[in-house]
Order: sequence, then C-alpha cells, then structure tokens
Amino acid sequence: MKLPNSQRCLGPNVYPEVPDGGWGWAVAGAFFLVEVCTYGTLKSLGVFLQDLMEEFGESNSRVSWVISICVFIFTFTAPLSTMLTNRFGYRPVVVMGGFLISLGTITSAFTNSINEMYITIGIVSGLGYCLTFLPTVTILAQYFSRRRALVTSIASSGESFALFAFAPAFTALKEHIGWRYCLVILGIFQLSVIGCGLLLRPIIIKPEPVKEDSESDKEPLSLNQLQAVYQLENEQTRTSISSGVSQGSEDSGVTSLSASNVDLRTAGAESQVLMEWAMQDKEVTKKDEGELATAEAGPLQPSSPKLLDFSVLKDPAFIWYSLFGLFATLGFFAPQLYVIELSKSRGVEPSMASYMLSVMAVAEILGRLSIGVVLSKVRCRKTLVLLGCVLLLCLVLVAFALVWEFWGLVVCCALYGYFMGTVGSTHIPMLAEEDVVGIQKMPSSVGVYVFIQSFAGLAGPPLGGVLVDATNNYGAAFYSCAVGMGFSAICLALVGPAKSGMCQKQSGNKEESRSTEEEEKTSQDSGQMDFLEVDLALEDSPIRQAVDRDAASLI
Repeated sequence: MKLPNSQRCLGPNVYPEVPDGGWGWAVAGAFFLVEVCTYGTLKSLGVFLQDLMEEFGESNSRVSWVISICVFIFTFTAPLSTMLTNRFGYRPVVVMGGFLISLGTITSAFTNSINEMYITIGIVSGLGYCLTFLPTVTILAQYFSRRRALVTSIASSGESFALFAFAPAFTALKEHIGWRYCLVILGIFQLSVIGCGLLLRPIIIKPEPVKEDSESDKEPLSLNQLQAVYQLENEQTRTSISSGVSQGSEDSGVTSLSASNVDLRTAGAESQVLMEWAMQDKEVTKKDEGELATAEAGPLQPSSPKLLDFSVLKDPAFIWYSLFGLFATLGFFAPQLYVIELSKSRGVEPSMASYMLSVMAVAEILGRLSIGVVLSKVRCRKTLVLLGCVLLLCLVLVAFALVWEFWGLVVCCALYGYFMGTVGSTHIPMLAEEDVVGIQKMPSSVGVYVFIQSFAGLAGPPLGGVLVDATNNYGAAFYSCAVGMGFSAICLALVGPAKSGMCQKQSGNKEESRSTEEEEKTSQDSGQMDFLEVDLALEDSPIRQAVDRDAASLI
C-alpha cells in the first residue's frame, strides 16, 4: 500500500540505526537559521542600546533588563518547551515559537516605554525563542551520533553569521530609517522560523530483525540437552528393573513390578516434557538476545516519553554540570551588550566600534568549527576539553577590563569570540555524551538544564549595568562575567569525579544483587527433590543376591 505524498514527506523517518546524515542535514540547515533568529538576534540588540536610552530616557541597567527578561523567559520556560514537545511533537511547537518571535519583535517597534518592551521582546519573543530553539537542537542530536559534535558546531554557527551581518547592517540602516523600522524588518525576517519548523520530521530507530538459518531453527536441542534426556531414560530404565525384584516386600517401601512397568511407559512422556521445556528455554533465550540487540542498535524507540521528567536531578554529574551552565551564563550575553559602548569609552570611533561585534562573530565561527573537529577526534573526556576552553575564556574576560587601545580590544574580541564559540556550541549538546547524562536522557534533561540557567540569564546583564552605573566604567561589567566564568570552571571540573563515583556505586549495587541472586539460586537447587525417587534394596539383602544369581544364570 502506497502512502500519500504528504505523509511520506512530513511523516517520521524510520532508520535501522542512527543515520549520521540523511534527513538530518535538512534539520541541521533548519537549526542554522533558528540560531540566526534566536541567539544571533539577541546578541545583536546591543546595537540599539544607546538609541533606547535616548528614546526613553533610561539608564544602562533599565534598558539591559529587556535582554535579561528575554533571556530569563527563554531559559526559564525550557521545561514547558520540553513538555509541549513530548505532548504535541516538534513541528507545531517550533511553528508556534516562530510566530511568537516575529510578533514580539514587530510589536516592539510601536512601544512607547521601556516597560512595554519588557513585555514584547522580553516575554513574547523570549517564549518564542524557547519554543523554537530547544526542540530543534534536541532533534538534531537524535539524527547524528558519530558526527554529532561536528554537525552541531557547524549548524550553531548561524548565531555567529547573524552577529557578523546584523551589527554593521543595522548600524548603517538605523541612520536612514530609524531603529523602529529596523525591528520591523527583523521581525519579518524571523517568520522564516515557521518554515524551519516544518522540516523537523521525527526520527524512529527500528533495528532490522536478526535473520537465522532455517536449519538452526529446526534443531530442537543441543548435544548437551540430548545427552541429559538419554541419561534420564537410562536411569529410569535401570531404576525400574531394580525395583522389579522387590515384589511382595511390604515394609521395604520399594515399588512393585507393575509400577515399574508404568515407569517405563511414562518415561517417554517425561522425556517429551523435558524436551518441551528445553525448547521453551531456547525460545526465551532468543527473545532476550533479540531485545538486547534492539536496545544496542539505537537509543530511540517509538515510545511515549514523560511530559516532564525531573529524575535527572538525582544524578550528581548532571547537578554539577547544571551549576556550570548557571554560572557560565553570566558571561554569555553581557559582553556583546556592552562591548560597543566599552570601545567608544576607550576612544574608538563609533563607526568602528560596531565592527567589534563582527570581529567576535568571525572568531566565533572559527571556534565553533574547530571545537567540532577536535571533539570528534579526541579520546579523552570531552568535558576536559570544554573545561580548558572555559578557563581561557575567563582570562580573556579579565583582559577586556585592562586594555585601553583599539588593537588590544580587537585581540580581546577575537579571543573572546573564539572561545565563546567553543563553549556556546557544545555546552548543550554535551548533555548527550555519556560523560554527563547520555543520549537516552537528553530530551528530558535539556529542559531542566536550560531552566537552571535562566536565573543567571536574568541577573547577568542588569548586574553589569549596575556596576557600570556605579563606576562609570564599562570595563566593570566584564569583571562580573569573569567571576561567573571562574565559578563555572570549578563546577565543570567536578562533573568527571561525580560521574565516576556514581558509576562505581552502580557497579557495586549490580555485583551485590548478582551475588544475592546466585545465593538464592544455590539454595533453591539444593532444596529441590530428585526427578524420580526409588528405594533400592540393600546390596547384602537376600533379594539383591537373588537378582544377581538370576542375571548370572541368564548370561
């Protein structure tokens, strides 16, 4: 039966194993554009910082709350995004998110106060970012296994391309049409996310059944099992013959000759029962092996996942990794928001200051691509590579507050962009690695992980704005980012020991349960009765001697 064209084009993709390509490339292209319209747009809004301050007569900290509320809603509603995705699927959630993003950005162009912009960009667009980004990055990780780190790094570079293009473009465009019409153009462009949502076809991993030879299926028993059956028949025969001499012995408890004849007649039936048991055991063994092969073939099965699962909070490694994301978020958005004003305060021309974001974007692209190649080839724990990048990023943030010349700022922007690309493109997909939670738990853990990040996203930009207003120095905002990144490095360093300790605890529990099962099995075997109990006459009894004489005379 042929499926309709719409069902074949929009239905789920069924693979015998993780494809590492196929329709996954279309999903990667969709994620690239989603990055442009989410993180790329958020980091480019720093271009309008001074315009908003002059338009509404607000301070740095008040205006920075627009970004903070947006980032907070983006990350705080991550469990809601996970729950809606598990309930309705990827497509409708991402399509709705694309509509909300565009709606919030366009309506922001018609606001009359910064408080109204808190609602339009902060809440409406922030919710759309969450409903768009998380489902896309989750399904992309499911389409790839061996190339996951590389493909995710390349696809996430859309954020960097947006930063490279939007910063100089909107800087020049707002001089001609104003910042309001720039937001309208940006909102119309963000409608393309709806098309990206339609490309997110679900993936089902259905391993091919293992084919066995017909001869092996017809073989009923193994050699050892046949030997066991023959030994049982011989034993029953010997026992029945021995019991034949005991006729008339009432107090010996020995079965009569008629009973032995019954034993001989029922021996075949008992052997047949044993053979049936052996066949059933063989079928159960085959079934278990098939289920094991199915489990090993692919992590994704067409099952109904929980709407929301907080059981990952019992994992110590996930807790430390979530704290890493919490503190690292302090340094994710504030530098892009304040680097242009920092450059102006250090004597850089306003027309050249906007290019600092472009320098960051180009370096960030290189960082994302290089970390993808490195992670696909290293044999050590990938969290250790991420830890090295976080430590270097912390040092670069400190350097921002110390340099005072144009080329020094350019070098800092290049280094920050590079290491920001390595960290930003891997910290969420890293959840799929066995070093953290693994691909099985990623769909449920990513929402909880981003939810924990939300509180730092809410505090980061305003904290930098408060320090700038208090010190009249834009470099102070970078100190708070450096402190947060330092704490995140400490938490990330503890993920490995926590994971190793949990694995050792689980292996110890498994060994203890296995030894308990063996002891129970041994006690059951020792308490089992023999298959056939027959009282035999004593060797020196007159009956046994008579049987021996009759046997000798026959010979």
